Amino acid sequence: MNSHDLLLLSPELSVAALGLVVIIADLILDKKTPLIWLAVLGLSVPLAFTLILWFDTPSPEVGVFGTVTADRLALFFHFLLIGTTAAVIVAGATYSRKFVGFQGEFLALMLLSVSGMMLLAASRDIITAYVALEVSALPVAALAAFLRTDRSLEAGFKFLMLSGLSSAVLLYGLVYLYGVTGTTDIAGMLEAINGMDSDGDRAFGSGGLMLGVVMVVAGFGFKMAIAPFQMWVPDVYEGAPTPVVAFLSIASKSAAFAIVLRVLYTAVGTDGLAEDWSTLLAVLAAITMTVGNLLALGQQNIKRMLGYSTVAHAGYLLVGLAAVAANSDSDGFIAGPQGVLFYLVAYAVTNLAVFFAIIAITNRTGNDMISGFAGMARRAPLLSILLALGLLSLLGIPPTAGFLGKVFVFSAAVDSDLAWLAVIGVINSVVSAFYYLRVVRTMFLDEPESDERITADIPVWAATMTASAGLLVFGIAPYSLLEFARHAVSGVVI
Repeated sequence: MNSHDLLLLSPELSVAALGLVVIIADLILDKKTPLIWLAVLGLSVPLAFTLILWFDTPSPEVGVFGTVTADRLALFFHFLLIGTTAAVIVAGATYSRKFVGFQGEFLALMLLSVSGMMLLAASRDIITAYVALEVSALPVAALAAFLRTDRSLEAGFKFLMLSGLSSAVLLYGLVYLYGVTGTTDIAGMLEAINGMDSDGDRAFGSGGLMLGVVMVVAGFGFKMAIAPFQMWVPDVYEGAPTPVVAFLSIASKSAAFAIVLRVLYTAVGTDGLAEDWSTLLAVLAAITMTVGNLLALGQQNIKRMLGYSTVAHAGYLLVGLAAVAANSDSDGFIAGPQGVLFYLVAYAVTNLAVFFAIIAITNRTGNDMISGFAGMARRAPLLSILLALGLLSLLGIPPTAGFLGKVFVFSAAVDSDLAWLAVIGVINSVVSAFYYLRVVRTMFLDEPESDERITADIPVWAATMTASAGLLVFGIAPYSLLEFARHAVSGVVI
């Protein structure tokens, strides 16, 4: 490795180094509150490195023996992951009192997981991507069990076991792809696939390749929480600490979609191959959003409900990926992958606003059941409004970012001759209204269990207000984010 390789890896290395600094500071400091602000301020270092790489366009973008890239697609996800992590740490400052004495370990595990996610987004080699995936997943299992209650330990155990199973399936799939193509480089692998002779009408041209693709999709499907690989989501969301759930719902999903989007963006080849990718993703999208929304209808725990909600939103994102695969040569502004990137950011700010409001409320009530939010509009008016705003954005009501995100991915589907998939998406959005609006009705129309006023600490307020402002700003004026996304996909290293 040379200095240029270190520069390309500087965001990931600096995040990992920050995690180690937090652990050392934890050994020195008696009071643990400064660790939170050390972690938040320390994230400015990887942010600065990411900005340098974003504007340093004349330099080569591939390094570390061709396994890592610092192209703008990877840097886009670096920005998203760093921002999400900083927001979760701030919002979880009060919540972290539940594990007094272990805040340092909590922060360090989160930072080490983020470093793996950032490396995954920057990987252009399947071995590097697999290692990055494991680096990101193992700390999350510990974070899920951090409360050390029965539910929390169950959440951590289930995530660890199922994550290990999915990793094994993914590894077998990658081995098949390597055996078929003879390379571990993602672009070289896809080039070899495009040049293969087709084996009749078999999907992806050959049986071995089709099996490899199916196993890889299953492995990454676990990380993206797509059906039928979503079985871990409700239990982990219910039992894990709420800040961990907020982090997992966005950061883990974003990193997995980053590598999948890179594969699709570099997979421009024969029309038959693009059709195979599109069909596979479209079927998964329809199943995922339908399963997620239907199972969310009967949930009584708000975190469990949001777990199934995140499954449904993974389906909406797959709609955009199916459109990218079917229409990957298009220069259309909405039909391209920038619509998927916009949706990811819109979902991030929306989900953060929802979870931060839930953290603020449940810190006082200690009740995660939907019934525990009865009459909350009288006890915490502003928090209830912000939570309702986030839920409406998840539903897709204008003028929120969630509405435009769905418009872009559904429009991309229509432009790519997947109108049937867009129709299924719209129907699912209508179904989701039943459980999102049920929470809103409970907060504003039901009688409160107590007249005690609920207030939030300043860090939680700041994080909730910032996320809520983001979902309104991107919903009213989306052009800057769309332009940012366009720049991100225009500089992808093939």
